[in-house]
Amino acid sequence: MADLGEKCGVFGVYGKGLDAGRLTFFGLYALQHRGQESSGIASSDGENIYCHRKMGLVAQVFAEKDIAKLQGHMAIGHNRYSTSKSSNIKHAQPALIEDVGLTLVHNGNLPSTTLLEGFLASKNVVYKTLSDSEMIAEAVAVYMREGLHLENAIQKVYPLITGAFSILMMDKHSVVAIRDNYGIRPLSVASLNGGFVFSSETCALHPIGAEGLRDVRPGEMVVVNESGMRSVQLAMGTQKLDIFEFVYFSRPDSILLGKSVYTIRKNFGIELAKEYPLDVDVVIPVPETAVPVAIGYASALKVPMETGLIKNRYIHRTFIQPEQHIREQGVKLKLTPLPDIINGKRVAVVDDSIVRGTTSRQIVAMLFEAGAKEVHFMVSSPPVRFPDFYGIDTPNQKDLIGAQKTVEETCEFLGATSLNYLSYNGLIHATGLPEESFCTACFTGEYPIDIKERMKEIQVLPTQKLF
Repeated sequence: MADLGEKCGVFGVYGKGLDAGRLTFFGLYALQHRGQESSGIASSDGENIYCHRKMGLVAQVFAEKDIAKLQGHMAIGHNRYSTSKSSNIKHAQPALIEDVGLTLVHNGNLPSTTLLEGFLASKNVVYKTLSDSEMIAEAVAVYMREGLHLENAIQKVYPLITGAFSILMMDKHSVVAIRDNYGIRPLSVASLNGGFVFSSETCALHPIGAEGLRDVRPGEMVVVNESGMRSVQLAMGTQKLDIFEFVYFSRPDSILLGKSVYTIRKNFGIELAKEYPLDVDVVIPVPETAVPVAIGYASALKVPMETGLIKNRYIHRTFIQPEQHIREQGVKLKLTPLPDIINGKRVAVVDDSIVRGTTSRQIVAMLFEAGAKEVHFMVSSPPVRFPDFYGIDTPNQKDLIGAQKTVEETCEFLGATSLNYLSYNGLIHATGLPEESFCTACFTGEYPIDIKERMKEIQVLPTQKLF
């Protein structure tokens, strides 16, 4: 899954007496896995808005002196992984519209911005260089300049936002959360010392001592200010959470739709064992996401699970370009095999997905180099055959190996002894939730939110077995 980019994480705090900027820092730290390109926080003390954002990881972006400047009892923050526009500080968030005192952070992506562009053009707002997130902020600012309060401005703009979004906005008085009417990107609300916290994932609540209340509902606006918390349903909601949150993106200690991510990943492994009860000597996961899957697969088959691949945990995003020889090492820079575990063994190696196939191919070669007799590549999701337009940085469809090759051809490309994908039905069954609860567009090509002009990028594929 190294070929897919995370989607971004948002975090927000409101509460009199709370050091909101500092709490938001620790929230973003817990959401680092959702974006490693840039990070930023905006805070307010009711009179002023303070903002700090830079390229890099949370720990690289913020020093104590930066946190000390983020004064006030409310704050919103963002970890970014680029899904649109270029990779630079201009598009780092929070987006800030200074004249109206508005900040915005956005997890998701708008496949079509035609409605927003038309509106901004009608108001003589230059939008050509803006990201989708910045367009939303500018549109809300238009109505705020006309005298509307933040929440009323958001209600006016909401119908123009076509795509997937979990958004936090803040002015000098309120923090407002909105979610698209299919709830594709996750967003939770929690309580903390009489105040409130918003987070992309529940895993960020425990470190700051917040107590989860519920998910922000699809199509809902939640407003928190000195009057407390209140809810407005802006559109009829139909839950379609991106199933990749369970497959890969969310941390295993998060809860989604009332379900433990760890438990469901373990269930993926149990389903894989039902579908492919292979005769192997050892099961090894590709760190980290596939660890619970491998536990489930190995326990169901009563085969030992071992840590056969060691991950260098401190190879993070860096601005130091690798020397040419190191660059050619590819996945070897991040993973090291343990020959003691692999040599002479029939190995089942478990990963969460295959995108382009290049990383998986290197892993297979590495395991054979370490002495494996057989390498059976086990995948805890069906073939990725369609691009995502809702916030995952997926390659074009022509670069998705699942769209261009059959399973047999992909296995040959990987050089594996066998290649076994979890079936679509097995994937859904493992969640314990109805199929209609999910967006499964990457597997099926069925996009719940109209992708409009982007549909021309989709190739109609020959029917391949999903089930």
